[in-house]
Amino acid sequence: MRQIKFLLIIISASLSLSSCQKYLDINQNPNAANEPPIAGLLANVTYTSAYNTFNISHDITSYYVQYLASPNPGSDVDTYQPIDPSGDWNALYNTLTDIYDMRKLANEKQLVAYEGVADILMAYNLSLGTNIWGDMPYSEAFQGVVNLTPHFDPQQSLYDTCLALLNRGIQALQQPDAAGQLDAASDFIHKGSAQAWIKTAYALKARLLTLVSKTNAYDPSAVLAALSQAYDTSEDDAQLTEFAVRNPWAQVAINNAGLLLDGWLSAYLINALNGTTYGVFDPRLPLITDTTKYGDYRGTPNGAGRQSSGTEHAECYLDAGKYYSSDHSPLEMITFAECKFTEAEAHFRMGDKVQAYQAYLQGIQAQMRKMGVPDTAIQRYLQEPAVAVGASNLTLALIMKEKYVACFLNPVTWDDMRRFDYAYKDFLLPVGAALSTFIRRVSYPSSETTRNGQNVPQVQLTDHLWWDK
Repeated sequence: MRQIKFLLIIISASLSLSSCQKYLDINQNPNAANEPPIAGLLANVTYTSAYNTFNISHDITSYYVQYLASPNPGSDVDTYQPIDPSGDWNALYNTLTDIYDMRKLANEKQLVAYEGVADILMAYNLSLGTNIWGDMPYSEAFQGVVNLTPHFDPQQSLYDTCLALLNRGIQALQQPDAAGQLDAASDFIHKGSAQAWIKTAYALKARLLTLVSKTNAYDPSAVLAALSQAYDTSEDDAQLTEFAVRNPWAQVAINNAGLLLDGWLSAYLINALNGTTYGVFDPRLPLITDTTKYGDYRGTPNGAGRQSSGTEHAECYLDAGKYYSSDHSPLEMITFAECKFTEAEAHFRMGDKVQAYQAYLQGIQAQMRKMGVPDTAIQRYLQEPAVAVGASNLTLALIMKEKYVACFLNPVTWDDMRRFDYAYKDFLLPVGAALSTFIRRVSYPSSETTRNGQNVPQVQLTDHLWWDK
């Protein structure tokens, strides 16, 4: 069955490419399909949307939040040097274009469930991009040769667009015709369940409504209202669990073992989990990596590079077979655990520390259980004085710390870091940082400055996005 599914992806991708080039055709093959099968488009966009989460985390955000550190000193991504994210930009727009095509085809065929999923995934991918680059082409995008130099929509407008897309997607999936319409075998995220997609839309809505916590637009009651219709358990999580070969983080671990060095864990992350920073050992750490050859856990300082040669485990990195780096590990887009920490933050900002504390503990417990931490270890951790602080002593910093751990390798953490002005305990600039302050955005890719330079905004890496004021 998995081979059939991935064949659909290949078919849809090749048909999409041929449709982009059909204006050059002289003769038409009567045996060729005139349009890609909509189930194939669904397979493609659900699969690549999850992969975009990995791409952006692996290439950009995991270094800025110090989940990962480069094993080589002075790495551009470690030290806030300009990078060329053309691969991530192009992958994102390839997915956005396929989503656009799927929605257009679904509208023509009056397949409301496919329209709804298209809107939700458009919002998801667009929010990934605009939270990194700010202004991006959207309203004039997806026109092919009609417009090769689209203008960049303002980032705040894109934020509003994402919320509108989620609302429209929810409305489409609530239509009676949506039930049972999606091809379950082609939906890599929710196996054809319209109700599951509705929950994900509300979860993403809560994430977006939280994004503006530094602005007057933030409304914690609206966040809680969205969460009330989002996830109930970790079983609802939006994630990819089937792969053409293996989970991409597993491939990172395999490559690293083969001396293609990658996936090294930051000293900041390791110290946050091994008891150095917070005085409590986190039982999730052994499920992420192995101990070093010294019998302890130690990470690589961002910017400094590894303190040894090769991969003899003098420092920690992603090991094959662990929770995030096994062949069939879930590639998480948004989770129930994240929603609980979002809930905790909303209650906290409303002044309800009792509800905030309850959601905070539930978030820890949910994520640990999903990882497979034994119940005894979970209870022991939840009883640690540094964790079990009580409602009256709960702080936003503690909520954000636990969310940081629970959202390991997810790009949403860089949104949180900027919302919280990087005020995480002992979080410092990388060694040899090219900037005097923490990075706030990513440079536009050369692929875009080359072909659409007149529309690309001029930005600095220290420029704050509109919601990060």
